[in-house]
Amino acid sequence: MSTNRIAEKITQKLTWEDLDQSAIRQLIKLAKQEDLEGWGLAIPPAQFGDVTSQAIQSGNESASAHLIAREELVVCGLNLVQLVMDTYGNGATFKPLVQDGTKCASGSCLGTLTGPTRLLLESERILLNFLQRLSGVASSTRSYVDAMGDTPTRLLDTRKTTPGYRVLEKYAVVCGGGYNHRIGLFDRVMLKDNHLAADKASHGQALAELVQSVRNKWPEMIIELEVDAINQIPPALGSGADVFLLDNFTREELIEAIQLIGDAAATEASGGITMESLAELSSIGLDFISTGATIHKSTWKDIALDWEI
Repeated sequence: MSTNRIAEKITQKLTWEDLDQSAIRQLIKLAKQEDLEGWGLAIPPAQFGDVTSQAIQSGNESASAHLIAREELVVCGLNLVQLVMDTYGNGATFKPLVQDGTKCASGSCLGTLTGPTRLLLESERILLNFLQRLSGVASSTRSYVDAMGDTPTRLLDTRKTTPGYRVLEKYAVVCGGGYNHRIGLFDRVMLKDNHLAADKASHGQALAELVQSVRNKWPEMIIELEVDAINQIPPALGSGADVFLLDNFTREELIEAIQLIGDAAATEASGGITMESLAELSSIGLDFISTGATIHKSTWKDIALDWEI
């Protein structure tokens, strides 16, 4: 395992305060337009708005409803609830009873919504979509973290995210106990196999010179080098890479690579990571294990909005 200095330099965990609220409001507005105006359709609908809620007589009266977990889950997205309701109008408030990242039993009340009846009815599906999706990611991540057991090895996410939802899904990974890999192409140099192939620098001196040239260009930026064979490691040692991404290595190859790299850089295993292999791989001295499965294989969690009668 690398020195703490290198590992800490690489580690990042998005908080709610790190997210751009204006961007999230734009995403919510788009979701609202899909629901009320048929955004995305080539031919706009003849009638806009929630025609069902418009038909009821108590639309302007005040009402209350409770967010209920219908299954065990790690909740994520509660900070979005007020933003969603504010997008639909004024006068609604949300009182959370737990915080994002809390593991909740089936039947738990997550919070209470109060406001005009029509506003709550119109916003219900959208706010549940956000909560169910993000709680699914957080719950999936917690399962992977739990499978790793008591280990200093950290679980990272990837860029395999839903377009437009990246920062929210990466925030959900943190709520589940994971850590964030790079947020985008802009915040880390990551030399993958296709970059090496395109530059004819997959092995030997050419590989070392490529990494060194990148270090010279970006002296302060994290540089990660993906390798898929042991013989790619020695030429690159000392060339400026902060992380070696060990792609689809066997357990025995990972152990050999960790010993070879030592304190020169951090080590990250990726590719073919399963729930079953996590416990074994977490005990061999890796700094990081990365997988996109916590997001792209997660399932929505069952959360309901129960009306207070």
